[in-house]
Amino acid sequence: MPKYDFTQNPMDLGMVALGRKLFYDVRLSSDGKVSCGGCHSSYTAFAHVDHPRSHGVLDREGRRNAPALMNLAWQSEFMWDGAIKHLDLQSLAPLTHHTEMNMSLDTILRFLKSDPEYKRAFGRHEISIPTVLKAFAQFELTLISRGSRYDSMKRNQVIFTDQELRGYTLFQKNCGVCHSEPLFSKPGTFASNGLPVDPILNDKGRAEISGKPEDDLLFKVPSLRNAEVTYPYMHDGRMKTLTEVVKYYSDRTLTLPRGLGGGQHVITLNSKERVDVVAFLMTLTDPGFLQNPSFQEPRLSPR
Repeated sequence: MPKYDFTQNPMDLGMVALGRKLFYDVRLSSDGKVSCGGCHSSYTAFAHVDHPRSHGVLDREGRRNAPALMNLAWQSEFMWDGAIKHLDLQSLAPLTHHTEMNMSLDTILRFLKSDPEYKRAFGRHEISIPTVLKAFAQFELTLISRGSRYDSMKRNQVIFTDQELRGYTLFQKNCGVCHSEPLFSKPGTFASNGLPVDPILNDKGRAEISGKPEDDLLFKVPSLRNAEVTYPYMHDGRMKTLTEVVKYYSDRTLTLPRGLGGGQHVITLNSKERVDVVAFLMTLTDPGFLQNPSFQEPRLSPR
């Protein structure tokens, strides 16, 4: 069941179109060069693949890699550290963050009220920050990925190859505890990936929000849908390929958080098994999602 309460923001085609327009508008940044779509490309499942970590206004570098955006109605926390608890509020963070878009809400509102195109785009809705936030959310709620080869297999429309099936079995045993089907994530859960702290970034993850020592180095469990195209990987983009990620996890003991039952989780994969797991992960790619013209920048899309 979706976690998003649609009764508080009923879907409306006009609001979706407004949210899409806002999502790709560089004028919502202080230097006029950065939009949400600049760090979240529709062609890469709304991830950021140009740099290990996202770049904002004046080419300022952030501390984390921009996560992919999909199936957001089923998520309850947002950002790598879960700092945002509601999708309607999520866009506030990048819009106002010094490194990302560096705008004040007053400046945004003055611009929207003075722009003829936006006056038409808001239609019957009040030009206000609450409307802006709900429009962003409506567009993002349409970003649903469910057309991968894996999904076709689950609908009995295709049959996995022997290698894909082996990889699927290995994935369920070794990776499914954190990346559970069908979202291939664990909404509301933060876990350690076992990586050492980058001494320059000094990113402590969830602990920076909660202040709890037990949350040190815990990060949101991301979805692995469309993982083929959402490189680089991990919260700080330090791994470049799926092969590198699977190899990293292939001989590792992870400490699970209480939300995943606690205790130790041992992963052991040999070289052949690692190849099979990567073959399975490729089945999570959704071409229709990546190429959907309704998700692309309006001025570049036929729709």
